[in-house]
Amino acid sequence: MSRDFGWSEFLFVLGGLRWTLVLSAVALAVGSVGGLGIALARVSRAAPLRWLAGAYIGLLQGTPELMQLFLVFYGLAVLTGVQIGAWPAVIVAFTLYASAFLGEIWRGAIQAVPAPQWEAAFALGLRRHVIMLRVVLPQAFRIAIPPTVGFLVQLIKGTAIASIIGFVELTRAGQLMVNVTFQPMVIYPVVALLYFAICWPISLASRLLERRLDVTRRPAEAAVATT
Repeated sequence: MSRDFGWSEFLFVLGGLRWTLVLSAVALAVGSVGGLGIALARVSRAAPLRWLAGAYIGLLQGTPELMQLFLVFYGLAVLTGVQIGAWPAVIVAFTLYASAFLGEIWRGAIQAVPAPQWEAAFALGLRRHVIMLRVVLPQAFRIAIPPTVGFLVQLIKGTAIASIIGFVELTRAGQLMVNVTFQPMVIYPVVALLYFAICWPISLASRLLERRLDVTRRPAEAAVATT
């Protein structure tokens, strides 16, 4: 027996949205740590580090995210004989995915910092790690804001595939309510609007932050140009 989509059903879908946001936040936070390490390895003077980081990025970017999730959820059970839950599986899979993409995004941002910045810092006698920390990374941060936020929006929407292994995020919560109410043309538009309500403000905040950083940078650039 079916029932109408009401307030209690909407609250259930909102509960799925909570887990979508938690999964995205954890994957972004942990993936950022790994991504920074991969980016630094990609610009390292050590060839083995560059090769390993490049191979990691190529592997994760060159395979479907759904397949990576299957390998973590089912593959670990085959290899170890221990079946992990849906929550640890999606955390591991999305963290690996995020670290690969953020590593490549931030590698590009680091290499986009003009070469004269490096040369001037070396001329002052600064060591390479100090240059990276004090000179290059702050500038790379500004460059990396738009693509990083774009990836975050992609990550939030991509969490929908976690429903394949039974993780109840926003899409899965919507599917469960469709099974109960048989009203897909009511529930799926609600799910889509909830995704939009999360992703659109993030994009707007990114644009405002980018403009603010650009405004604060211009006076400094003008001062340097006049000296």
